[in-house]
Amino acid sequence: MNQTPNDKARQRLQMADIARLAGVSTSTVSRALSGSTLVNDETRTRILELARSLNYSINIGAQNLRMKQNRTVGVVVPYDSQTRQHLSDPFFLSMLGSLADALTEQGFDMLLSRVDAETLDTAAQPFDSGRVIGIILIGQWRHHEQLNQLAARRVPIVVWGAQLPQQLYCTIGSDNVAGGRLATDHLVARGRRRIAFFGDALLPEVAQRHRGYCEALAAAGVEADPRLQVPASFLPQGGGEAVAELLRRGAPFDAVFACSDLLAMAAINALRQHGLRIPEDVAVVGYDDIELSSYFHPPLSTVRQPIRAAGRALVTALLALVDGAAGESRQLATELVVRATSAA
Repeated sequence: MNQTPNDKARQRLQMADIARLAGVSTSTVSRALSGSTLVNDETRTRILELARSLNYSINIGAQNLRMKQNRTVGVVVPYDSQTRQHLSDPFFLSMLGSLADALTEQGFDMLLSRVDAETLDTAAQPFDSGRVIGIILIGQWRHHEQLNQLAARRVPIVVWGAQLPQQLYCTIGSDNVAGGRLATDHLVARGRRRIAFFGDALLPEVAQRHRGYCEALAAAGVEADPRLQVPASFLPQGGGEAVAELLRRGAPFDAVFACSDLLAMAAINALRQHGLRIPEDVAVVGYDDIELSSYFHPPLSTVRQPIRAAGRALVTALLALVDGAAGESRQLATELVVRATSAA
């Protein structure tokens, strides 16, 4: 018997639609349809009745496909409404390139998706539906508890980010505290004492860089001045806004440690507009060592994150999780790269 268009439309119904009608998450629908005992009987019955009434076709083979045949890894870049950092950010592009290389070396494909950081549970949808064997998430943002919830329900997930207390999920990240110390120690060694800090310390990785900054100042006997610490965003205009705020506060400064290279570059452009010379009047150090930093004028001093090693480490950790091993978090070493913006 030929199917009508309505029949085909019903068969295309996704778990997200059942979740909406049942008032539960898509992950709960996935578990209920696969017979998981993690879903209580009442909820499971309601979901199964909805699925039957809507002629939903349950893919019984999804789990077998995921475990035996699937060679695809999900890579998720959260979209945070507060930072609004775009996917075209050079750091994201570098990390995606590194992950693509590492996955190709292991014979895997990459499925890239962008999700709202406020609803990180949706990052697990490709895994729940059997499309990928696990998830690599680029960035924690402010959503530590949501990531713990994903790990608690045994979604294979590895996060590029900072190690935090009571963490259930696996993270791979650079040593941000050491990176903050490297940048600040370098500026202090160049005779700078009024060092401004640009970055949003509510973000876990930036908070650790700020900690390294404070530790380096304390070790040098320099008191950290709150007026020099500006909560700048990673948006293109963040550097200019941070410079404007710093000048408005009126506190003297002779150096800037910015928590990303783009933030540092935008700050340098704004400082020049105010007649300040780089590095004679203000020395500047960024963070990440994106490729553009060596071509900037003057070339940017920065803290290098090991992006190529990071891609391999993230993939290795995820494949270990998929194989049933315990996820072991790792910190990768950072390195100071001295160029012209802090050489004087």
